[in-house]
This record gives sequence, C-alpha cells and structure tokens, in this order.
Amino acid sequence: MDGRKGRIGRRPHEGREIPIPDPLSPDTPKDRVLRWLAEGAIRPLGVVPWGSNYTFLAAVYHDAVAGLAIYKPQRGEQPLWDFPEGTLCDREVAAYVVSEALGWGLVPPTVLREHGPYGRGALQLFIDADPDAHYFTFCDEPALQPTLMRLAVFDLIVNNADRKAGHCLRDRSGRIWAIDHGICFHAEPKLRTVIWTYQGQPIPEDIVAEVRAFYERLRGDAALRAELGRLLRAEEMRALERRTADLLAHPVFPRPGPWRAVPWPMI
Repeated sequence: MDGRKGRIGRRPHEGREIPIPDPLSPDTPKDRVLRWLAEGAIRPLGVVPWGSNYTFLAAVYHDAVAGLAIYKPQRGEQPLWDFPEGTLCDREVAAYVVSEALGWGLVPPTVLREHGPYGRGALQLFIDADPDAHYFTFCDEPALQPTLMRLAVFDLIVNNADRKAGHCLRDRSGRIWAIDHGICFHAEPKLRTVIWTYQGQPIPEDIVAEVRAFYERLRGDAALRAELGRLLRAEEMRALERRTADLLAHPVFPRPGPWRAVPWPMI
C-alpha cells in the first residue's frame, strides 16, 4: 500500500534489504504477547505472496521488544459472494478467541488493531515454521494425533471453509499451529478441509469433555459472548452455539457432506 496515495501496492521495498528482528517465542507469556500485539508500533516489511488477500509480514516494536507478526488489513480483503464484506479480519480474531476458550492453543495469539498502518486489521504472532512441513507431511505421526483430532473438531465448531494442508504449521519445536481463519463462522454449513482422516470415528471422551466445557462457557460466560459478539453477527453466534450442541449430541467425526468438502488448492 502506498501511504502517499492510500492504495495497496505489490512492491513495497523495491529491492531494498529488509531488517528482520528476532521473533518473540510462542513460549513467551501470552498476556505479554497480546499486549505487544495490541500496543506495539507496526512496520510492514513486505507482502506475503500467494494469498488472495493482502497479507503483510510486519515488525512490531513495543517496550524495547521487537518481533514479527502477520498483519491482515481489512482494506486488503477481496470481496466474497457468501461472506459479509470487510469481516475476514474479525473472523481471524474470533478463531483465536474460540481456540483459547476451548483451552487448545491451536491459533497463534491474534488481536484486532483499529488503526494499523493500512487501517483496521488482524495482527497475529508470526510462527517460525518449517517451510517444508504441512498437514500431509505429519498427519500420520502417532504423537500428533491428539492435536490433529482437536484441530479437526475445532474446524467443525468454527465451520472452517478453507482448511488447507499449508494452513497447518509446525514450528521449530514441533508444535502444530493453525492459521488463516478468515472464512470461518458462516451461519450455513461450509466445512471444507483436508482433515478427513478421522471420518466416522467417535470423538475421544477427553475432547468431548473439553467441548462441553466450552459450550457451557459459550452459553453462560457474558464476557466471552460479548467478545465474540463484537466479531460475529447474531446469526453466526447462534450457528456457533448450534454446531457445538450438535457435536455434543453426536460426538463422531463427520464425513464429507454433499457440498465441495475439500479446498483447492489442497496445500
């Protein structure tokens, strides 16, 4: 985005070398990371390629701490026929809120910045991931099955319409992270995912218990409802509650539905 002309551009650096600060660790206390994201000065470093929306790698500076984040400005979102215009950044934040309310820590810390360099947008902690790793490269590892099962359930709860293999990251310590949740939370069924590994299997009891605790919070925690209510529409909130209740009534990993059930490209 050219600040002088107020428009997004594809060549923000014109070949100049970009200084990259050391990223904060995902092990940094969460409240500190969220404060850093919410209050830090944002300096876009360049456009992340291949996405359909404008996504920037950014340096964030706060209290002498410099790190990397992913900045997704609302102004860079491409309109979609089936999602309300200008809401993708809100859905990114809502996915983080739900992940935390479930206690699963799947989504990197994410906040909504009302006044970023290119206006309102989502700001998410950058994950230093293995560039060659994605869901298909690690989906058969026994040690990861509890995490990947939770990810499959998470996508069902948030109604993820675009779970590509490349949206599953593996950081340098081996931890799995889920990113790119801009087209989630639609009120109508939209689940499109590469994670059909568990279809027809019962959801493990410990995961069901965690979902039940989330459902109780979703119905009774005024603060959680208010936070999600600022990010989602009323009908989307009702659908979120309904999907969670349906999962508890029938705790089985779903099979692909009659709609297009796999995103393209798959990675």
